[in-house]
Amino acid sequence: MRFYSGFSLKEESVFFADHLCRSKYSVAGFSYGAIKAAAFADESSERIDTLQLFSPAFFQNKPEKFKRLQMMAYKKDKHAYLDQFIRHCFAPYDVSGELHHIDTKSSELDELLNYTWEPELLGRIADKGTHIKVYFGGDDKIIDAQSAREFFKPYATVYFIKKANHFLRGSNE
Repeated sequence: MRFYSGFSLKEESVFFADHLCRSKYSVAGFSYGAIKAAAFADESSERIDTLQLFSPAFFQNKPEKFKRLQMMAYKKDKHAYLDQFIRHCFAPYDVSGELHHIDTKSSELDELLNYTWEPELLGRIADKGTHIKVYFGGDDKIIDAQSAREFFKPYATVYFIKKANHFLRGSNE
């Protein structure tokens, strides 16, 4: 299994252990990593049976003002931005578990915020015989999970966990 990490993170696949397909023919990604996982599945000539997208970064329905404010806050104080970002990822529940961080670049945040999921991309991946599975938390404070869910429904099996956050953690975890 190949796993792509979310923005500023590494080794967070442990949070998705209950859902991960561990086959050598599966590819998965969380949030920003979902963008990378989908690109890999699209461009790869390798056999990929399952593409799993956990809380895929979905900001195409957010106004430009929101994106500019995110970039400004990041550039003003990257560490404060990332701390708040992680708190929002786990909200409304407490941050749990040990997260491992990597250094980030503003260009990565810009890519994440301005990425547009295209139906054609998902169609190409599905046409290769890859089963796409997408997971959302109903209490996600990072993305509009309901809008993202509606977007992905025609192309994937979509799992919507009502009382879960961006990390798919819920109140009874």
